[in-house]
Amino acid sequence: MRTVKRVTRVKWPLVFVWVLGAVLVALPVAAQDTDKIPNIDTEDPTTRRLSLPEVIKMAREQSPSYQQALTQLENRTWQYHTYKSNYLPQLALYATLPSYTKDYERVTDATTGKINFVGVQSAISSGHLELKQNVGLTGGVISIDSKLQRIDDNDGHSYASNPVVVTLRQPIFNHNNLKWDRKTEPLRYEEAKRNFWEEMERIAVRATDLFFSQLQSQISYDIAQKNVATNDTLFKIAQARFYNAKISVNELLQLELSLLTSKQSLEQAKLEIETTTLRLKTYLGLTETYPIRLIAPAQIPQFEVAEETALKQALENRSRVIGIKREEIDAERNLDWAEASSGVNADLFLQYGLTQRAESIGPVYQDPTSQQRVNLGLSIPLMDWGRNKSRIGTAKANLKLVKANLEQQRVSFEQDVYLQVKRFKMLREQMKIAQQANGLAERRFLGARDRYLNGKIGFLELNQASSERDSARRSYVSSLRNFWDAYYNLRLQTLYDFETNQPLTMPLPF
Repeated sequence: MRTVKRVTRVKWPLVFVWVLGAVLVALPVAAQDTDKIPNIDTEDPTTRRLSLPEVIKMAREQSPSYQQALTQLENRTWQYHTYKSNYLPQLALYATLPSYTKDYERVTDATTGKINFVGVQSAISSGHLELKQNVGLTGGVISIDSKLQRIDDNDGHSYASNPVVVTLRQPIFNHNNLKWDRKTEPLRYEEAKRNFWEEMERIAVRATDLFFSQLQSQISYDIAQKNVATNDTLFKIAQARFYNAKISVNELLQLELSLLTSKQSLEQAKLEIETTTLRLKTYLGLTETYPIRLIAPAQIPQFEVAEETALKQALENRSRVIGIKREEIDAERNLDWAEASSGVNADLFLQYGLTQRAESIGPVYQDPTSQQRVNLGLSIPLMDWGRNKSRIGTAKANLKLVKANLEQQRVSFEQDVYLQVKRFKMLREQMKIAQQANGLAERRFLGARDRYLNGKIGFLELNQASSERDSARRSYVSSLRNFWDAYYNLRLQTLYDFETNQPLTMPLPF
């Protein structure tokens, strides 16, 4: 016990000597200005400043997400053009120039019945012009053809022509794809366009999220810089006060610990801002290495949103509303296919035309004779052990299930819009409160700092005011982030701009 007491008595003088030495070294610096907090580091001259609207504009014009959305829309647009072409006349030319054969063929003598191999040499040339039109109402195909053939063989050459041939191919009792395409394909194309407009709003939501991630890192970095500068100056002032015996060793050590902690926080903030900047640049498709500094939105849009208006616009503009209708039609289409496939199927083939043959090209088109063909094919299921009945039952059950699911989706869709409006209103009010709290905390800290410098309060009160100021600043930026996230999500949910009272539709980029 005596040894312990002796060591303790020696320890405090050593600490006093160490602190006194540190004070004497730092005293000239602290004595220059004991009431002024130095400025933080100057900004890089190559720094590019960006606001939230600028970031969103860049994301909508050059980000990989925009390119992906544009490609998907272009894909669907070409598919829609393909669908429309199915109802337009198709003109095609087919030709064989020529088909040459030199071989031995087996020939049976009509008198003796003997089979001989005879050398054959021939060349066949043909041309076929066809004008074809699908009949959407019935699912059939009507075509007008004109054909010409020439055969060259060992005996010379000859011609055969079909100047005009009219053909009708008509399925009877079959599933009509053309009729159902007329119902679904325009909906698919309209759904794709609205999906593209919605994707523009999703890009805005994602860009907003990345914008505020970096902004929060930027604020944390600025706070860390200010804290380092403030704590460094306060520590130097405390050294001078300790030298004049105005504060205790414990308070001096607390200030030094705060300085070291703030330096640690600054290093962490540097890493965080580099990470968030890289994520933002990657999403925007930026390859430049210049630093970015974001400008926090100073103004918030002021407009009223009624739940009924938001729901009305969502039902008119959203792609999901069209998708629900299309999915119901697709289920009805599958039922129609199952019913048509399980019954009697027939295919009618009618053809009428003119034909002629001649030894030369001129007479082959003179005095043609008529040509007719009629064919009716039937397919009648006699015994399938209930397979067709099972197909129809499955299709009916699927239709019933789809309708039930779609009805539930309609209800959920309306609820989501309603809750989004409520969330937007709540977050706007919270942001206003956070803005006021941020201003109050900043003024409280400045007053506490002045009182500390005048010796009216201690370090603990100053440290508490500093912590509350930093917390209020971060809380304000967080509220700002939540508000703008809700703002762009409201636009996404309704595809409507409540500031301008206009739907968020735009001309297609091609």
